[in-house]
Amino acid sequence: MSINNLELKNYLDGVLRANEISDYCPNGLQVEGTGKIKKIVTGVTASQALVDAAIDADADAIIVHHGYFWKGESQTITGMKKRRLSALLTNNINLYAYHLPLDVHPEFGNNRQLASLLGIQDIHAVSHVKPIGVVMQGTLEDETDGVTLQSTLQQILKRDVLLEGPTSKPITTLAWCTGGGQGFIEQAVELGVDAFITGEVSEQTVHTAREMGITFLAAGHHATERYGVKSLGEHIAEHFDVTVEFIDIDNPA
Repeated sequence: MSINNLELKNYLDGVLRANEISDYCPNGLQVEGTGKIKKIVTGVTASQALVDAAIDADADAIIVHHGYFWKGESQTITGMKKRRLSALLTNNINLYAYHLPLDVHPEFGNNRQLASLLGIQDIHAVSHVKPIGVVMQGTLEDETDGVTLQSTLQQILKRDVLLEGPTSKPITTLAWCTGGGQGFIEQAVELGVDAFITGEVSEQTVHTAREMGITFLAAGHHATERYGVKSLGEHIAEHFDVTVEFIDIDNPA
């Protein structure tokens, strides 16, 4: 009814190829807690709210997509960071985080999970964008248009979705990158797809979509990245004799 914390680290590092992918943060076990894990909480971001929820759930470990210790941030342990780390350490909770490895994984990845929700077919990674799998492309079973695709995404993700560029042009092919992938819109144009889906939008993204004639949808950073860590948690629960609970801390971004 339990797993060793380092055994879990080694398993996840291997499954997600964590050591093969250059990232903006350390992937794997970021904060060490108890050696014996019976209950795991999964979530998108290791916010104070998720840490508090994990404490209330009597969890021994938290697995997230967005963890701590990002490149460029202050190295001091003060304020918000101190409070988060203090809560983890006081309660002896392990924190595991997988950023890009959880975006690109062909089974549990955020991109793959979003494709499954939308019923996208002929899925393959765009090979010239690194790491491979951070941008993917595929086809829809039935032709649609921007307004209909926007409505579908809103129903699936339960949030408003921004639509820009052509709204009535037929859509059969698309590319996507969950989270903050708006910078890849020109690569999507080069692929010749009809639409590009990501989580966020920047000011210049709107002009690019309008001027280059590609339907663009921003469906939320948090909303598009809920499903990778949830899927990973479900896999862990099936593979090991531990309890896993996904906790979604609402975030409109």
